Amino acid sequence: MTTPVLICDDSSFARKQMARSIPDSWDVEISYAENGQQAIELIKQGKADVMFLDLNMPVMDGYQTMQVIRENDLPCLVIVVSGDVQPQARQRMLEMGALDFIRKPIDNSKLVSLLRQYGIYSGEGSAIKRQTETLKAQPVVSTEEQFDAYRELVNVAMGRAGESLAKQLNEFIELPIPNVNVIETNELQMAINDINVDDRVSAVSKGFVSAGISGEALVIFSDANVDSMVRLLNYQSANTEELQIEALMDISNILIGACLNALSDQLNVNFSHTSPIILGRHCDLEALISNNISRWRKVMAIEIAYAIKDRDIHFDLLLLIPDYAMERVYTRLTDVMELSE
Repeated sequence: MTTPVLICDDSSFARKQMARSIPDSWDVEISYAENGQQAIELIKQGKADVMFLDLNMPVMDGYQTMQVIRENDLPCLVIVVSGDVQPQARQRMLEMGALDFIRKPIDNSKLVSLLRQYGIYSGEGSAIKRQTETLKAQPVVSTEEQFDAYRELVNVAMGRAGESLAKQLNEFIELPIPNVNVIETNELQMAINDINVDDRVSAVSKGFVSAGISGEALVIFSDANVDSMVRLLNYQSANTEELQIEALMDISNILIGACLNALSDQLNVNFSHTSPIILGRHCDLEALISNNISRWRKVMAIEIAYAIKDRDIHFDLLLLIPDYAMERVYTRLTDVMELSE
């Protein structure tokens, strides 16, 4: 008997990766949704006995989707597939009725193990045929598809960094949909949407390089948030400036380290890191950028606006990758995905 399966994720790259992992011997009819609103309609049409659900999506995210499923008692087994695996996120979704979580990036062996655990599927685990069909169906890749792959790459890294910070601080970290742009460096300030232009900011920077891929990671803090972070970290010292610098460095090291490690895992490279440095203190965003980010003419700028809403703390992780390295990033990502299947 054919099982209706729904894959709900705003990333086309992630939907394909999920579909490639489904075992060949599992008799399924696969449907796709780009957000929770589309998913609810397909569930109501009987196209989702089993749904693989992302958390961070526009229109209707995974939490909102799960809430609608529970309130309307919709007949659908939900397995969350997400880069955000914070303990609070997992607990929240399980309490609303999700069956389990799978950490992105998904692979065939992880999926088969979970399906067998819950008695959903017990046949052969191989997905070679489905993987081959997926490759044949996409002989040409558009620029938008490449950008979608970059966003999904960063989405996983963003979730890993958020998870590390959540464990360290014992707080829930709000994760956004990453903002990805390819721009001239002199347009960088306009591309950073979530930093108030009137704020004075401080920033920590760390460079990385490997396999022809180089870049810089920056964590940018509004000065208005720094004292809140010091209190959250419960540091003790009479020197306010030292406390603030320690908080900036510690938060930045956690975020940048976890993010770069996740990028390394997905691209199968070992990044060499420069030592973190304070890029600027108590300056405006325009001065910070113009004084420090000028060695590349054009960059892929990836902005991730983290927040701890209960503490009213906001800060941005900014990844800058020069345009010449973008194609190498995409090639590494797709090569690794094919080898892992």
